[in-house]
Amino acid sequence: MSTLAEKVQNELLEAIENDELVLPTLPEVALRVREAAEDPNISIPALSKVIGNDAALTARLIKVVNSPLLRTNKEITDLNMAISRLGINYTANLATGLAMEQMFQATSDVIDSKMRDVWNRSTEIAGICHVLCRHFTRLQPDQATLAGLVHQIGILPILTYAEASEALLKDSISLNHIIDRIHPVLGERILRAWDFPEQISAIPANYLDFGRQSKSVDYIDIVQVATLQSHADSDHPLSQVDWSQVAAFAQLGLDVETRINDDEDLSASMEAAMLMLQA
Repeated sequence: MSTLAEKVQNELLEAIENDELVLPTLPEVALRVREAAEDPNISIPALSKVIGNDAALTARLIKVVNSPLLRTNKEITDLNMAISRLGINYTANLATGLAMEQMFQATSDVIDSKMRDVWNRSTEIAGICHVLCRHFTRLQPDQATLAGLVHQIGILPILTYAEASEALLKDSISLNHIIDRIHPVLGERILRAWDFPEQISAIPANYLDFGRQSKSVDYIDIVQVATLQSHADSDHPLSQVDWSQVAAFAQLGLDVETRINDDEDLSASMEAAMLMLQA
């Protein structure tokens, strides 16, 4: 590890330890949506009013509900219809995830491009999570999608930190090393600060632990398999992981020889899920 990577890594870890690192906050609209959805008596028009204040998010949700993956015979044209089609919880999770995209923007071109890469990778993994969840588990596809969207959230504050560091901007190897080393710890810290449920908060710190054994299939298993499927046949280090040693595949009832892309139906669903999440 370079001296720069070591120095910055220690600074960041110390800042995390002392609660001095400024963690990103959820966009205002996502906070309001989550708060509204926690009310057991919330009505569809009331939630619609909260989301309706954000025109871009409203348009995205209507697009999602009309996507090949979720659409019915009848085209949905307004937010009330979209929420009643998706349900309150599904809408809240999806709105939270989609609203987070606005966090992945920076002023410097280098960091902005990296943030977009992280978000694009997250939407890809989220799309795979959605499909794995629907086809191989009885868990909630909206939670699985959110799990995919937030699994790398810990990279955000590192990139924000890097934006203010001339040396790091010029040294992508050190920056990548720091990201790999610290983002799981930070991700968990952020999701707990946002009061996300335990099953989602635990994902960043555990999804790369390929030796873990869950008692029953959970969202970490789904994100783990989605991550490995996403990097299959690439030159990424994760493509070297031996799937037969990863218990998550068995938990999902998936054959380790199976590439989701090879199954036409699954591949089409995955494509639709990814498109559904992109702006």
